[in-house]
Amino acid sequence: MTPMVHLLLLPLLLSIAGGKDLEEKKGPFENTVLDVPEGTPVPYPMHQFQVTHAGVNNFRLSGEGNEDIKISKDGWLFLDRPLDWSRDDHYIIKVEALADEEVVDGPVYVTINVVDINNNAPHFNQSEYTAVVREKTAAGVPFTRVFASDQDDPETPNAHLSYSLVSQTPNTHQVHLFQINPNTGEISTTEEGERMLKARESIRYSRGEDQSIDALKAKFDDYCPAPEIPHEDNPFFTCVERAEIRRRNVDPLQDPDYTLFVRVQDLGGASENALSGNTGVHIVVQQNLWFNPGPITVKEQLEGDYPMIIAVVQSNHPEAIYSLVQKERELKFPFQITQNGGIQLTEPLDREDKNMYILVVFAKDDSDKEVEPPMEIQVLVEDVNDNAPVCENEESVFELQENEPVGSFVGQLLAHDDDQTETLNSLLTYTILPEDPTAPDVFSIDAASGRIQALRLLQRREQQVYRLNVRVSDPAFSVNCKVVIKVIDVNNETPLFEKNDYGEHTLAEDTPVGHTVVSIRATDADDPDSGSSHIEFHISAGNDGEVFAVETDGKGVGQLVLVKPLDFESSPTYKLQIDARNPEPLMEGIEYGGESTAFVTVSVTDVDEAPEFSLDVLDVTLPENTTKGSVLLTVEAKDPEGKEIGFKLDGDTRGWLEIDAATGQIKTKDKLDRESVETFDVTITAFEKENPKKSTERVLSVRLLDVNDNSPRLMEKQAFICVAKPVPVIITAQDGDSAPFSQPFTFALAKKSPNWELSSVDGTSAKLTLRKKPPADRTFQLSITVKDNAGMGVPQLFEVKVCNCTELGYCYMAPVERSLSYGMGPTIGILAGTLGFCALVFIIVIKRVKKENKKKKVNVNEEENAIM
Repeated sequence: MTPMVHLLLLPLLLSIAGGKDLEEKKGPFENTVLDVPEGTPVPYPMHQFQVTHAGVNNFRLSGEGNEDIKISKDGWLFLDRPLDWSRDDHYIIKVEALADEEVVDGPVYVTINVVDINNNAPHFNQSEYTAVVREKTAAGVPFTRVFASDQDDPETPNAHLSYSLVSQTPNTHQVHLFQINPNTGEISTTEEGERMLKARESIRYSRGEDQSIDALKAKFDDYCPAPEIPHEDNPFFTCVERAEIRRRNVDPLQDPDYTLFVRVQDLGGASENALSGNTGVHIVVQQNLWFNPGPITVKEQLEGDYPMIIAVVQSNHPEAIYSLVQKERELKFPFQITQNGGIQLTEPLDREDKNMYILVVFAKDDSDKEVEPPMEIQVLVEDVNDNAPVCENEESVFELQENEPVGSFVGQLLAHDDDQTETLNSLLTYTILPEDPTAPDVFSIDAASGRIQALRLLQRREQQVYRLNVRVSDPAFSVNCKVVIKVIDVNNETPLFEKNDYGEHTLAEDTPVGHTVVSIRATDADDPDSGSSHIEFHISAGNDGEVFAVETDGKGVGQLVLVKPLDFESSPTYKLQIDARNPEPLMEGIEYGGESTAFVTVSVTDVDEAPEFSLDVLDVTLPENTTKGSVLLTVEAKDPEGKEIGFKLDGDTRGWLEIDAATGQIKTKDKLDRESVETFDVTITAFEKENPKKSTERVLSVRLLDVNDNSPRLMEKQAFICVAKPVPVIITAQDGDSAPFSQPFTFALAKKSPNWELSSVDGTSAKLTLRKKPPADRTFQLSITVKDNAGMGVPQLFEVKVCNCTELGYCYMAPVERSLSYGMGPTIGILAGTLGFCALVFIIVIKRVKKENKKKKVNVNEEENAIM
């Protein structure tokens, strides 16, 4: 519809809309901001300018969006074409009021913000994905990832994508073996999948073992001997052969073990109106010989021949080279590994020295590149009873007041056994050995705990000290421990402070922890060096947040010490109540009074402190294809004194991020690239605007998730094969992406050929074999498709020359016959050169002749003069 037709329809549209809606759209001739949803039908009146200047009979637009936005002569700004957020998210238009083409008012500027609506369905970057997963892959560890994008506004729910698994085929047991992260699209196994996924049956090969068809025949003969039947005619062998070839060259797209149907929805998948897209993921389950045999249990002091095999590991790569290290990196490491993966113990272990070892096994190729993830294996040392009990003290001393009631607790004898706890080997029993079997028992001991109690009232005048021998036994060993029990006077005196008020003390808010505020003193008149006169200090009130503590040696002197940082804003004043107490109970009828209590007042002065972050650790993980302008996070900080703060970002050497100095909001300002750097750190600083030196820093760690934005590329594009000895060509590829978007690669000829066979060697290379020799030297242009683990790949040209070779193994190049005739160009060049040479010779000859004539003339003149 043309703008003229729109102008004709506009009055009709205005009359239909009419009323209050149109009144709200009218406004003075001034700068205006309008929000217009994308896709709004046209013509659509947005705003009418009301100009007070007399004589205005037209308006003129300029700036952005002239082809989409028009204005009528009476000042109605209207849409001439529906807006599209993905094309432009805003327009800035200049409007001028005209009187007979002369500007009489303005200009004013109109900003039109295009409001995104959910009119773009998310779509996957591939219609089908392929992936490989090993048996026993840990649940929750991604092995592949799908990726979708949405053209709607990434700052709105319209582009908030959520992934889900729709179906799994086959699923005969109705058990979900796979799961998908709804936010990232990463696919991993479930706990059931970790247990239940099984690869196709295959032949196992040991390190260095031949894997050719002849080797397969030999293995078959070992298990199923049938000498009368040739292998080619034996249906059992041909079945095994086909299965093995199929396993080695499996194509996930054509022959998957599982197919997942994946859905992606916008609006976070939380609305019935959410738009969606779908894709398929074809998965092949590969055999996994690389599994953890631990934890391994080995008895300490085990007898036998060393080194002895305690476990075996096996890589999925038969040529893997094994190495073994200790995770703790301690000096003693009594383990080693054989070339076939046998883990050996080299000497007896002692549980009391170390009860567990963590071994780390590596499997690498001959280029020292890891072919398996490192494996941590726990070795647990099983205890045997080879340690006797030990008394904690050479002599244990306890005190008991006289006249304590029968059954009073005296003390607990402490002993230990270095054998493993919670086992019979370390189970201790306690027994008092009587010195005089005829004397009555004074004390008893709990056989299980060593708790000693009095069996009668004790009097100091009868006996002040008792000495006991206590036998402590485990099932195989025993030891005698000495115990001394002192009968002390009753605690009939309370501690007395030298003064009850230690005054007010002022501390700055930044006073260091460990600072002594004041020393306090108290005395006790009970028997010296006994529990009745021992003084302990306790802060019983006013110590909010346990900021203070009293340190003492028990002899009546205490130090009030700062044990936590002060905070003026939360606690500007402390009034501490400190009580002096004895560990021994007071005699009945006596209580602690005010003389055993003192007070200390602490005032805290304010110090200008730096801003404080709400989080100590800042970590962000995001896909490398995150849209420019996306918000990573908003850091939060505040100033303890309530001052205004600002933020800055340092250390972003690539210029990928920016921070809002006022709000702390961090956004991307450029395209991210995981292949350049996978993780990087930047420093976020919060500072006082009035005093920028008062600042605090936090390190923000950013980790980029890989997306499949690189196809595998061939390392070499040319090769040759000698006809006499056609050794296969090894083709190698590499991919800039990381797992699960890189290796293992699949190699295939774009077009099947009877002359060539292409088979995989490992995850990054394939073997190109010449099956039929050409009658003469020939160069073949082969199209080879290399796909990564997610199925992404493109055909690539590979040139192979099949030729006769020299003794050194290189293609023979016959001498090239050269014709003696020349073309027109060279002929003309030679002729011109010849003529030029002749001219040069002619000039030289002429000059020499002239010179000779001149010389002769001079000689004649000299002779004439001589005659005269």
